[in-house]
Formats: sequence, structure tokens, C-alpha cells
Amino acid sequence: MSDFGLILENHYAGLPDDFYTKMPAEKVGERPRLIHANPKAAALLDLDPAVFGDPRFVDVVSGHAPLENFEALAMVYSGHQFGVWAGQLGDGRALMIGQARNRDGELWDIQLKGAGKTPYSRFGDGRAVMRSTIREYLCSEAMAGLRIPTSRALAIVATGETVMREAPEPGAVLTRLARSHVRFGHFEHFFHRGEKDKVRVLADHVIAEYFPNMIGDHAAWYGEVVRRTAVMVAQWQAVGFAHGVMNTDNMSILGLTLDYGPYGFLDAYDPQFICNHTDTQGRYSFINQPVIAHWNLRALALALSDLIPTETLIEKLATFEGHFGGTYHGLMRAKLGLTREVEGDNKLIGGLLGLMNKTRADYTLSFRNLTGEDAGWLKLFGEANVDAESWLSRYRVRTESEDLSGLDRINPKYVLRNWVAETAIRAVEDHNDIATLDRIFRLMQAPFETHDGDEAFAAPPPPNMCDLEVSCSS
Repeated sequence: MSDFGLILENHYAGLPDDFYTKMPAEKVGERPRLIHANPKAAALLDLDPAVFGDPRFVDVVSGHAPLENFEALAMVYSGHQFGVWAGQLGDGRALMIGQARNRDGELWDIQLKGAGKTPYSRFGDGRAVMRSTIREYLCSEAMAGLRIPTSRALAIVATGETVMREAPEPGAVLTRLARSHVRFGHFEHFFHRGEKDKVRVLADHVIAEYFPNMIGDHAAWYGEVVRRTAVMVAQWQAVGFAHGVMNTDNMSILGLTLDYGPYGFLDAYDPQFICNHTDTQGRYSFINQPVIAHWNLRALALALSDLIPTETLIEKLATFEGHFGGTYHGLMRAKLGLTREVEGDNKLIGGLLGLMNKTRADYTLSFRNLTGEDAGWLKLFGEANVDAESWLSRYRVRTESEDLSGLDRINPKYVLRNWVAETAIRAVEDHNDIATLDRIFRLMQAPFETHDGDEAFAAPPPPNMCDLEVSCSS
């Protein structure tokens, strides 16, 4: 037992020394200040939220004090970035400060993001800015609220420092949680260095902790990674989420949504949507995400090619399309309340997406408002849109015998639109307005509910927020 009643295990440190560097945090800033903390994330660690008021808690989540009985460490990995081999990367601004085992037996990584330089920072400063910290804090909880596998967010601390990005910005440290932060790039790192024995060591470590029913069966494990990744990306597509930087070093071996940078939820439906203005070629556009996930899984397969026969890897990778297609198709049917398979359903779904694309209708509201008045739904598609009226007429006939009462538990009212995240950022940075951050945070944790007085946050961006851009520094 350690600080705050956490049951800590130095599990990852049981691997050989060249998997990580043990080091303390840099103690960024002189007077760290807690901005926000998350009771739901604390519950994952069996952590009493009362500790949020403990000055030592602020010291720990800012990197100013270690957790007792745990040596912090930064992990090394490599990866393909925008399809190009980038070589050694690693935790350049992240530090694992603990691994806690909860009462359910789950092991959770506790990681600080922005607590200073590590040996893997390359030319970076190891810092994080308040803007990107708030974005990740909000979005990881938004994805959890949408029931999509994700890392979680425990706390935000203001460091009091100024950090240089495109312009000077206030610094912050994020405490995030994940069942594991191991990425595809961990395996690539050792494979491409010719250290094939360490690929096996890492695979066996991951399987023993997170896939215990597959111990000794590397092929089945890789097949499960394929399945989880396909399901996760299908869920992204169904809610209109674009990750923005699907490098192999940002792909979780557990099929979690990791590393929230230049993400974006669709406002107007556009399959070619590129949320990251750094992505000048559109490699990570919304429509490309399934293809890129498959590409990344192929890169992982190469890294595992000394553990698993090539023909078996090809066979397992080939299951991606079925897992993705089956999941996505099921999710889209559910969004329209189509519980019975009827000929013409695919045409009905495709017809709606085509109509939304043509008119640039709002993606989230086009589904959510199906349970409202027809006139309100039709307004999303412009005045007197004959195509929209025709589609709605066909949909009402098709669903006469379907129970649509549960659609509002499937189609969210709130997603973390960029303008909503920006509202929280400006509130904190410009006015130290934590109440607005908290208000938006609570909406994201309950996205299917109606929150009286907060309907504005369900709307498309206002005119002054229409041209927001995010990049890899976000």
C-alpha cells in the first residue's frame, strides 16, 4: 500500500533496462495549482476523491513529488509517422509515475504528460501547454462517455510557467490513466533494431498481463489486436470522430484511443474532413482512418514476423475488414433504429450519408434529431429540400414497426466539437473560469442526456468559431 491507499506495482520495470529509462519528473514550475480533477477516473484506481484537496496530491500530479515505492520511468518506442519510418521516439514529454492495481484486479498506468524532458524528448522541451492539456482531458472523458475504448484523464495542473509553441502559452501537466500505454511502436522499435528476442519478451509481457487467456499463443493475440483496433475505428467512424495523427506510435496495443492531439468531431458531414492542418496530404482524413488502421496493423505484423508465421499473420490481418465492416454496419443500423434486417436498409443508410454530404448537414444532429419533429430535422438540410423530405418519408415508412424510443441512448446530443473545447480553453486561460470547464466536462461525461440550459453546446460552431485550426502541437 502506498500514497493515498493506492496498491502500486512496478510491473513494466520488470522488463529489461533498455525498455525504459528510470528518472524523476523535472518539477516543472515553482507553484503548481490544481485546475480540475476527475472523480470518475479516480474510481478506476479506487482512489478517494477527497485526496484532491490534499496538497501532496497536487505535488504528485505535477511531478513535484513521487509516489512512494515507485520509480518513475519513460518508455522507449519507435514508429512510422505519416507513413515514414521515424526511428527511435519514446515518451518525450510523458512519464509513468505509477501502476496501480484496483480491487477488480485491473492494472492501470498513471502517467504525467508535460512534466519535463526525458532522454526521448529529442529537440522538445518536455512541456505541455494548457490548451492541449484541456483538449486531451475533455476528449478522453468524452470518448469514455460515448462508450469508446480510451485512455482516461485524472487531473490538470497549471505549472505557472510560460511555454513556447507558435506563441507563448501557459504550461500545464496532465495526469492520464490507461490500462497500458504500450503501442505498436514499442514492438517496431526492437524489431527494426534487430533485437527480435526483445519483441518476444514484450509480447509475452503484454499477453500475460492483458490477454492471460492467450498465453503462449502469439497468433491468437495478434488476431485479437486486429479485432480490437477494427472495432475501435468503426466506433470512431460511427460517432464522427477523427483522430488526426494515426502514427504507429499512437496506436494502442489494447485498442484504446490514445494521444489526443489534433482530433476533431465532424460538424458538417464531410468524409474528406482533415482535422489536422499539419496533414497537408490528407493521410489521416476521416474517410481514410480504416485504411490507415489496417496499414498500421500490417506494420505491427512485420514487427511480429519472427513470432508468428507470415501466412498466419496475413490470415489474421485479413479479418480486419470483417470486424470493421460488421461493427460499423451494426452501429449505423442502430443509429437509425433498424433492428430487423430488411432489403434496402443499406441504401437507406447510404442515402442519408450522401444527403448529409451534399448539403453539409450537421453529422451529430442529423441522427439525434430523428426523434424530434420532422420540421426540425428537415431544417438541417436547408430550406424546402426535396431530397431530404423524400428520404425522411422513406425512413418513417421503414421504421413504422420499429421501436425508436431508445435512439437518444444511441445517438449523442453532445460531442466535443472543436469550438466547445476552445470555449473551455479560453475560459481557463483568459478568465481563470474553471466553472465553464467543469460545465463542459460534465456534458462530455453524459453526452446522451439533455442538460437544461446547455443546449448551445450541442450546436454547430457560431460564426466566430468556424475557422479554428488544430495541428500536431494541439
